[in-house]
Amino acid sequence: MSGNGKKRAPLVAERRHSGGKPATKRKAPARRKARPQKRRGPLGWIAAVIGGILKFIWRLTWRLGAVVAILLAIGVYYFASQLPPASELVDGRARGSVTLTDRSGDIFAWRGDQFGGMITVDSVSPHMVNAVVASEDKRFYRHFGISPRGIASAIRINLRAGRGPLSGNGGSTITQQVAKLLCLGEPFDPQEWDSEAAYEADCRRTTLWRKAKEAVFALALETAYTKDEILTIYLNRAYLGAGARGFEAASERYFGVSAREVVPAQAAMLSSLLPAPSSRAPTRDLQRAQERANVVIGLMEVQGLLSASAAQEARENPATLSPNARQEVGGYFADWVMASGPEFFTRDTTEDVVIRTTLDPAIQLAAEDALAWVFENKVRAGSEAEAAIVVMSADGAVRAMVGGRDNTVVQGFNRATMAVRQTGSAFKPFIFAAALELDFSPLDLVNDVETCWNTPGSGQWCPQNYDRQYKGTIDLVQALAESRNVPAVVLSEDVGREVVRTVATGFGIESDLAAGPALALGVSESTLLEMTGAYAGILNGGSSVTPYGLVELRLQGDNEPLMTQGGGIGERVIRERAARQLTYMMHQVVQSGTGVRAQIDGWQIAGKSGTTQAARDAWFIGFTGDYVTGVWMGYDDNSPLTGVTGGGLPADIWRETMTRVLAGRAPTPLPMQTPTGGGTTVSGPTNLEAPNQEILNVLEGILSGG
Repeated sequence: MSGNGKKRAPLVAERRHSGGKPATKRKAPARRKARPQKRRGPLGWIAAVIGGILKFIWRLTWRLGAVVAILLAIGVYYFASQLPPASELVDGRARGSVTLTDRSGDIFAWRGDQFGGMITVDSVSPHMVNAVVASEDKRFYRHFGISPRGIASAIRINLRAGRGPLSGNGGSTITQQVAKLLCLGEPFDPQEWDSEAAYEADCRRTTLWRKAKEAVFALALETAYTKDEILTIYLNRAYLGAGARGFEAASERYFGVSAREVVPAQAAMLSSLLPAPSSRAPTRDLQRAQERANVVIGLMEVQGLLSASAAQEARENPATLSPNARQEVGGYFADWVMASGPEFFTRDTTEDVVIRTTLDPAIQLAAEDALAWVFENKVRAGSEAEAAIVVMSADGAVRAMVGGRDNTVVQGFNRATMAVRQTGSAFKPFIFAAALELDFSPLDLVNDVETCWNTPGSGQWCPQNYDRQYKGTIDLVQALAESRNVPAVVLSEDVGREVVRTVATGFGIESDLAAGPALALGVSESTLLEMTGAYAGILNGGSSVTPYGLVELRLQGDNEPLMTQGGGIGERVIRERAARQLTYMMHQVVQSGTGVRAQIDGWQIAGKSGTTQAARDAWFIGFTGDYVTGVWMGYDDNSPLTGVTGGGLPADIWRETMTRVLAGRAPTPLPMQTPTGGGTTVSGPTNLEAPNQEILNVLEGILSGG
């Protein structure tokens, strides 16, 4: 610091401006005059208000948007964190399935939802992947799970069609469809839902809240899985009609090949089923299915997923059904096997089960065709009469079953197994069987005269023959051949009703049998299956049979069966000699009696007709040396038939069935024995209030081997 001790005056700029004039004291700047405020006109005020509103909306929107984005992120994270590995989601069935094969091992029916095994995007045919993407979601590999453009387009289409914005087209991506298939992560709970169908119907409900939740779940899927994993879940879980879950099961069901092997035409047809699988199933209308497949082929071509030449080849060679898929035979038979098998491996199975059965598809087709032919050519148009057919071998193995005129129903009313009806004269062979077992001769005589019986509590009962005529003394052969009622009652009373009941029950008639003398006229009820099985016991020489259809049951993929069932032959009911004599007598029914319309040139046939009171039921059950076939005809409401007896239309159905079954076969002779001796006269009416105990003891001794 330098200085000389003198204070120095503070430095002051002498000049602040050019010009060199000494500085003078600055004047305070003049205050600006206030700008005059412009008056806002009406438009100005409106603009100001709108601007304020827009600013408010903007501030509110971005704040709400931020909140929504945070909530969306939380929702996506929550759902994504709950999702298991994709491989655990390919089979979402709560129940298993049953595949039924015929006696040769060929598939003829499916029950329950089929799952053919897991396929992946890498293992399935590339045509399958391309067809699904082309028809369902062409931007699948480019979007993030939802497609605003697709949703807007769907809403526009719905509104133009006069529907609600969420009704009809959904604009859903494949990812959103997977979200629906997974029911937005809610598993099936049998305690909460009455059935899987109800559960799935609820999953498909379309509400605004559900669509919003679906979008969040779709984003979670895109977060948790790759595109190929999402598509793999879709390929395995999508329902494609006819009980097929997933493209592997559907390909096997319709084409008999794996989804790994499908060609473009097949892939296009399968993909075309996705919007409405049940109504579009090719088993319903193959031509319509082929037309819809052509639409998908066009989409694949336009999107560059199929060359022009390959597309043209696919159009010229459309997909067709496999032989098994085309047949659609044995629906009633399949339902019967399902109902008669163990419940935990059939109706309520949680496993995939394969059941080999006794069904013969050729015989089944013959029976179905015969029934249709008779109703078309011999029954008046518009008739609501029904009929049923059962064909079985002598050991009880059921080869065919027709439960009604409509063969397409599933789990419908099966008249062969469920209709319990009076048997009429079809019951009479058991009376004659009891008599022959007790050493009566077919040539023994019986009086066919007007006769009455006193029944306790009911007074006199005087049965009549169908023709209202009486022929005097005739032998048992003629009595059965002409189905004479009075001789049948005389014989039943002479043998003893309890003996007749014992024989009928032994042959498998499990229904309650009438207590009075009317037992002989078939007033008791039975089913066609039960009656046909009882006649099988006559063919096989006198042993009871249990009708059966299940041969072997195993889990899918296993070689060893869980259960098997052999022949249905049981205990002996009558001696073989008696059975052979009865067969001869029943042969005369067809040769010269009430069953002549069942005759087939070159074949020996035995049988018996039956017509109940007021012709409410008409039966014909007969057999050749190989098969027993039973036919029932009537109305479901038990109304009387008009002009129909068991020896009429039922015999025609029997003949048409067996003519088709036996075509090309060498005739098999009946195992029958021509009677000799005889001449003893069966006694007349008695007032039996108790069974003939002496004869009953003899019969029971024979049945027990004594």
